[in-house]
Amino acid sequence: MTKADQIRALAADGLEVAEIARRLDIRYQQAYNVLKGRNRSASIPDVVVPVPIALKPMKPRLPVETLIAGGGTLASRWLLSADGDLVLDMPVPKAVGVYSFVKDEFAIYVGVATVGISKRLYTYGKPGVSQRTNIRLNGFIKKALGQSGSIDIYVATPPDMEWNGLPVHGAAGVELGLINKYMLPWNMRSAG
Repeated sequence: MTKADQIRALAADGLEVAEIARRLDIRYQQAYNVLKGRNRSASIPDVVVPVPIALKPMKPRLPVETLIAGGGTLASRWLLSADGDLVLDMPVPKAVGVYSFVKDEFAIYVGVATVGISKRLYTYGKPGVSQRTNIRLNGFIKKALGQSGSIDIYVATPPDMEWNGLPVHGAAGVELGLINKYMLPWNMRSAG
């Protein structure tokens, strides 16, 4: 049995390219080329070998009930002004905390406000030219509001704490925990 035959046989058994290369003590590129049909003579017909792709399990959505159970409260809603600017329907806390944008009873974005929630949300309504995240979210919010939807803003102010004598930022920890656990379509880190 040739090396190429061995590569194809292992692929047919469901092994990934990297594992095939390790088992046969060959370069990854050699296994890849054989499976993609490169460097083959014209007398050998092309054979499509399915190579399984490991899919990450889908994260669950974050329901507003979970936010409320964890201490989140409805603080405001995004609105479009007559000029098309983003505004809040009521003032939000100035405290440091974590905030969530909620649409149709599910969180779509979670963020941390280390300078205070009020200041942080202001930057979404009036983003600076170099503030990529603020510009991106400003566009998302305006588009969602333009489609006759509403976006609620829930906030929480978890306390800072210590872990083994080290300081832990409560709001930043909650934000990261939510991003890691839940599917939040507007958070780029949630997709990763």
